[in-house]
Amino acid sequence: MADVGTHEPMAQTDAAIEWWRGAAIYQIYPRSFMDANGDGIGDLPGITSRMEHIASLGVDAIWISPFFTSPMKDFGYDVADYRDVDPIFGTLADFDALVARAHALGLKVLIDQVYSHTSDEHPWFVESRKSRDNPRSDWYVWADAKPDGTPPSNWQSVFGGPAWTWDARRGQYYLHNFLSCQPQLNGHNPAVQDAILDVMRFWLDRGVDGFRIDALNFAMHDPALRDNPPAPPTDRPRTRPFDFQRKIHNMSHPDIPGFIERIRAVTDAYDAIFTVAEVGGDEAEAEMKAFTQGDGRLNSAYGFNFLYADRLTPGLVCAALAEWPETGGTGWPSWAFENHDAPRAVSRWCAPEHRERFARMKMALLASLRGNIILYQGEELGLTQVDIPFDQLQDPEAIANWPLTLSRDGARTPMPWHGEAGGGFGADTPWLPLGQENLQRSVAQQDADPASLLALTRELIALRKSSPALRHGGAACKAMGALLRLERSSGGERVVCLFNMSPDTLDNIPIPQGETLCSVNSVKDSLGPYAAVMVRA
Repeated sequence: MADVGTHEPMAQTDAAIEWWRGAAIYQIYPRSFMDANGDGIGDLPGITSRMEHIASLGVDAIWISPFFTSPMKDFGYDVADYRDVDPIFGTLADFDALVARAHALGLKVLIDQVYSHTSDEHPWFVESRKSRDNPRSDWYVWADAKPDGTPPSNWQSVFGGPAWTWDARRGQYYLHNFLSCQPQLNGHNPAVQDAILDVMRFWLDRGVDGFRIDALNFAMHDPALRDNPPAPPTDRPRTRPFDFQRKIHNMSHPDIPGFIERIRAVTDAYDAIFTVAEVGGDEAEAEMKAFTQGDGRLNSAYGFNFLYADRLTPGLVCAALAEWPETGGTGWPSWAFENHDAPRAVSRWCAPEHRERFARMKMALLASLRGNIILYQGEELGLTQVDIPFDQLQDPEAIANWPLTLSRDGARTPMPWHGEAGGGFGADTPWLPLGQENLQRSVAQQDADPASLLALTRELIALRKSSPALRHGGAACKAMGALLRLERSSGGERVVCLFNMSPDTLDNIPIPQGETLCSVNSVKDSLGPYAAVMVRA
């Protein structure tokens, strides 16, 4: 099924290239990675206990989704204390032990940071809602009702319904772009920015190597509270009121890059710190470039080019890469095919009978992209989306919009460490079911199989690290029907990658002459279904 040779690394053309440029990053969703205490929920000691598995992949860094004190209404993205670990996940001492173990294994540690909103149980909001004249009264976005008592603007929440909730304590509405228990911080307030920067310093002083910043383009709003205009007609289904508007006033304010420059000033005071922003929305590409422009802003950004795409096509790949040309001042991209918010790619992008072959081609493609690549836990196993019955749903968005929104829970199911009941996750009844199909793709089973997707993933990441062209070189992309041709180059090295993104054999495809670095799924004089080949030409 695969042929990945052993190749000596090419000479590095620039010893000063940053560690993160072209890095492979492994995302950990802590609730579902490993449960060390048997309560059904993954935790920090569980992550530490399985760190060798992550290191065996050859990735450069881990990114841990929120583990901070939280009422867990949105599973950690509603932070009640930025500077502590929620007891569900452990303690600060457990986090320190995790960092020490990761660093001992050569892994950088990135943590999630949520700067656009907090939980309504955060002490900042508790104080802010008490009155209109307390020291933190302007730390959140408050506004009077219109004369008829309706909300100050027509803005809609991502999770459904108005983005404003009435608070009788202050006699005002407060803004929340997500759940009503996630009030919006007033990012325009310098005191709020100062507090956030202090949070960053707290974690940097504990040894973290960087941050993934959640929903950064929601960090500031239009102070005039102008209504959003209606969105133009579209063929895409609209399942939420949020989908009916152009979100130009409740997010994406032009002052956000100024705050980003303050973030960069803090991280520059520490050694080799990496920052990547999640950026979604209608203007994502322009915002990602603005957030990463020059040397005074973030290092990288990633959007939703692939995360919610219905199909993986050569045209989609080339269009995404074309947004990040190798020109001065243009930022450095990061790419993810899956994450904790998006359905598993193998369930979105191919028929069930093709999943094994497709997963292998997909992993080869990810390893060949120009930019940083982010693997979501279980992607190295080819995990599929689990169908969670309504009575077992945990995801507040899915519950609110059932059945029109595909549950995020289906991509958040626990890691199967072995194929027996419970999957070795650590509890007889985990917080979400593992899914019987995924038990058959366990780490233990694939560890014992040299032809497994897990083995291929390790080989592909090693190949990427050994090749300057694949890790940080330039990219030329060409889409030809179902065939994708991707050429990567750096210095004297040129790697040509061909991918058949269809379930049909492509005949008469000229395979480049040279050293075959990788061959996946039947590559001879033709490209078999979902086949891929990389050649150092």
